[in-house]
Amino acid sequence: MEQTISPELVAALRGARHLVILTGAGVSAESGVPTFRGPMSGLWERFEPAQLASADAFRRDPELVWGWYEWRRMLVSKAQPNPAHLAIARMAAKVPRLTLVTQNVDDLHERAGSDNLLHLHGSLHHPICFACRRPHALPPGIPEEPDDGRRLAPPLCGHCGARIRPGVVWFGESLPKDVWAAAAAASDECDMLISVGTSALVHPAASLPLRVAERRRPVVQVNPERTALSAVADYDLTGPAGLLMPALYEAAWGAA
Repeated sequence: MEQTISPELVAALRGARHLVILTGAGVSAESGVPTFRGPMSGLWERFEPAQLASADAFRRDPELVWGWYEWRRMLVSKAQPNPAHLAIARMAAKVPRLTLVTQNVDDLHERAGSDNLLHLHGSLHHPICFACRRPHALPPGIPEEPDDGRRLAPPLCGHCGARIRPGVVWFGESLPKDVWAAAAAASDECDMLISVGTSALVHPAASLPLRVAERRRPVVQVNPERTALSAVADYDLTGPAGLLMPALYEAAWGAA
């Protein structure tokens, strides 16, 4: 297991013409954003996230589901990008092409300066109509938590009058076809992939590093602990993304 940033890794990173970075919940967790599978707090403690993340749950109780996602969006809006987000944004200026693929539904990468992200699982900040799927603009600023801590009536679509739903991928739903196609194509074309803060368990995202490894291109894992990807990664950097991603940037290109 690779514990240090080796000269070989630095050389590979400097020589990359197309770098893919795949990020997961571990990156946002270092900004204080609770992971989806972690325990919920306050009035939400008695709910299982999986019970709220489906179209059926929204049909049964749209106020409950919308309230939970607005609570999550409130937490994200109060969080700030951490050094890992910032290092990833800086890397885009150092390689000819960088494709950033994220499983996170927050906007911390965007606020750190990254653009043209591929949001595999959608975004808390881009809700859509439950019926016609048209996008819905949210008011600016940090959302307020519902008065009772839970229920909040979703807005209605200005086109068809149906309820607005969170713009995230729920259980039982497919990833956005265009986003997935772009992520898969980048993985099939890149000459290096860095997986940051992912469990390597959520598919199909977990297959992206494997596609790169099958082509015998370098795969780097940055994670606090070993995952299923550890057996495949050419470089397994163990530790917090907020420490290792800036260190990786500095090793390759010097202090920012």
